[in-house]
Amino acid sequence: MTITPVDAGWIELICGPMFSGKTEELIRRLIRAKIAKQKVEIFKPSIDNRYSEEDIVSHNKRVIKSLAVKSPDDILKHQSEADVIGIDEAQFFDDSIVDVVRKLANDGKRIIVAGLEKDYRGRPFGPMPELLIEAEYITKVLSICMKCGNPANYSQRLSGDTGQVVVGEADKYEARCRNCFNYEKEE
Repeated sequence: MTITPVDAGWIELICGPMFSGKTEELIRRLIRAKIAKQKVEIFKPSIDNRYSEEDIVSHNKRVIKSLAVKSPDDILKHQSEADVIGIDEAQFFDDSIVDVVRKLANDGKRIIVAGLEKDYRGRPFGPMPELLIEAEYITKVLSICMKCGNPANYSQRLSGDTGQVVVGEADKYEARCRNCFNYEKEE
């Protein structure tokens, strides 16, 4: 049984590997909030321009209008009328996203955040561990391993890039299960 707060804010976190449907689930929840006539504001980091400079776009090409921001503080500047705030690709923000999300929830807002909790090495990614601690509701979604078909909880980087933040899609990443995941780049 899920208890929904009344007259209070809260944080919902959607996490999982690449190609698991995190953005799809975020968009689904935001559309439902709009149908319920709630005021919704949606944000994404400006670094994520894979499909669109402004819109949030799932790998399945589902689209919702958003505002690309350079820093979490920009979210505070643009959310004043919102009841529900959506944030995609939270792992790309710096740690100040945690304080911003906490403040918004404390102000009575429903915050829905999506992001990768692990990087390509299987290690905690950016502010996601702290967001996991702050969230009242956590949805962990899995993908399908692109090697064997098992449930996948890792994002295998296929390129030779070594930085933690490398924006990409199927050209640079595959979903992998624990058995098929390699910490080192595949040859």
